[in-house]
Amino acid sequence: MPQPPEPRLYTTHNAAVDAQIAALMAGFPDEFDRRLLSELVVSAYRLGQDRASTGDLKLINAAIKELRYAFKILRPYRTIRKVAMFGSARLHRQHPAYAMGKEFGSRMAQAKWMVITGAASGIMGAGHEGAGREASVGLNIRLPFEQGANPVIAQDQKLITCKYFFTRKLLFIKESHATALFPGGFGTLDEGFESLTLVQTGKSDPRPIVFVDSPRGTFWRPMLKFFEERLVQRGMISSSDRSIYQAARSAEDAARQIVQFYRVYHSIRYVGEKLVMRLQQRIPDAALGRLSEEFSDILTVGPIRQGNALAEEADEPQLAQLPRLILKFNRKDFGRLIQLIHRINRL
Repeated sequence: MPQPPEPRLYTTHNAAVDAQIAALMAGFPDEFDRRLLSELVVSAYRLGQDRASTGDLKLINAAIKELRYAFKILRPYRTIRKVAMFGSARLHRQHPAYAMGKEFGSRMAQAKWMVITGAASGIMGAGHEGAGREASVGLNIRLPFEQGANPVIAQDQKLITCKYFFTRKLLFIKESHATALFPGGFGTLDEGFESLTLVQTGKSDPRPIVFVDSPRGTFWRPMLKFFEERLVQRGMISSSDRSIYQAARSAEDAARQIVQFYRVYHSIRYVGEKLVMRLQQRIPDAALGRLSEEFSDILTVGPIRQGNALAEEADEPQLAQLPRLILKFNRKDFGRLIQLIHRINRL
């Protein structure tokens, strides 16, 4: 059987420079990490070869420095679940949504989650106030007008100030496991639609996305109606894409929906053509056949089977003991994949 071709080496096309880069990276023990670090340096060199403009170099340099610093700060908290919480900075303490945001932050902290916000006042400050300083992470943005951090997260090591919105948005998604959307303006809508799009297209792992309103509130009702009448009914999104988002009428309901998403489901990983779904606990073997039949439309070949960690997952030893569901997913119907997660959580 023919072997797959070796991946093309990413080089500077200058043997002497490539040798210098290889020597520079030789001290890093992991072979794959060495290759990635080498490619980063090669990219920097090739930017010079391409005669990139000073403006382009400044942008790339600032973005990489910003991400490197953020990854360093947040690395100790990687194993802790986090919710990205969005809402208006303009809402005062007397607004009903403020009290809900504070209660939501408190409930998530009680569930051993951390709360990531944009670090400003309003809903962001309410979430941090409820969660407390230890369970709070702030991703502030540098603006022409000063946006100060709220008192809970100000001066904390977990407060990161970003120059670019795109690096900030990447950090919100990469470092969190859920999205909670409280009443807000353009920024809240931007982050909400980013979460929806990334989950719908599989560019983000499945996550709960919850639109949070008060028991008598109507803030999100017109938009959710628009989703149904203009997007679903006119074929702009699949009917199963409704499962990507949920609505909550209280802080308690929002927190419950988020925590319940991970009741049995833990995380996913792709290994070749296989989707490996890590679980908190095994599901009854008798349920596998029913799941395979119910979700046959998203399976490309074979049934869903239950097993243990695959050899290719050896780089995540902390997850080795979790049971797995292994399936060949069509990598297209992510709303249905979330329905499968909900189904597993209800077993």
